[in-house]
Amino acid sequence: MHPSLTIGKTERSFCYRGPMATTRTPARERLLSVASGLFYREGIRAVGVERILAEVPTTRATFYRHFPSRDDLVVAYLRGVDTRIRADLRAAVDGAASPSAALRAIGDAVADSLATPGFRGCAFLNAGAEFPDPDHPIHRAVLDHRAWYAATITGLFAQIFDTDAERPDPRHAAQHFIIMRDGAMAGAQLDGAADVGDVLRRGVDGLLNVVHPTDLDGRPIDPRRSR
Repeated sequence: MHPSLTIGKTERSFCYRGPMATTRTPARERLLSVASGLFYREGIRAVGVERILAEVPTTRATFYRHFPSRDDLVVAYLRGVDTRIRADLRAAVDGAASPSAALRAIGDAVADSLATPGFRGCAFLNAGAEFPDPDHPIHRAVLDHRAWYAATITGLFAQIFDTDAERPDPRHAAQHFIIMRDGAMAGAQLDGAADVGDVLRRGVDGLLNVVHPTDLDGRPIDPRRSR
């Protein structure tokens, strides 16, 4: 990792704090694991408590002892996804020699994820579409994750622009990056993961070359990016 490359103030937790029990017992982890898979594969609204209990050998009382409501279970599912994404992004940043290399690594990781077995898009975009009410705890959990992600990407672009005399607004570049990422996550199942992944890689390269053409890291361009 480059000594000056940081994520800064974006390492924050979800703002939502529900009444959910936090003790990690085998029963709780089993319920959460099974429910998480069902929510991602089948959709959150399509999976009720009965469906989950049919898959997990436990009682309704045990379920509600760990998750006072189904919404608490969904928020716990999203927290788990958030934790994994934070770890993946941290690994990309830690392994990068510069902010632009970190952004390319993040774009590469997203492109690679499109072709993983069972891919069903972005868990947060999916959840936000199913729960559009901005005051709903599930929607708030989505917004919290999105705010952290946007702050992280913005911070990386801010480091790229740090030596730029014109000092462009890093938020604008971050918005472009996130829109490309969201489009790839939404379109991969329809337009083909390989093609969409290649387009995303080229898009990230193009964005970086436009906003800061002198910061190319000396990295050879992947042939897939220049087609």
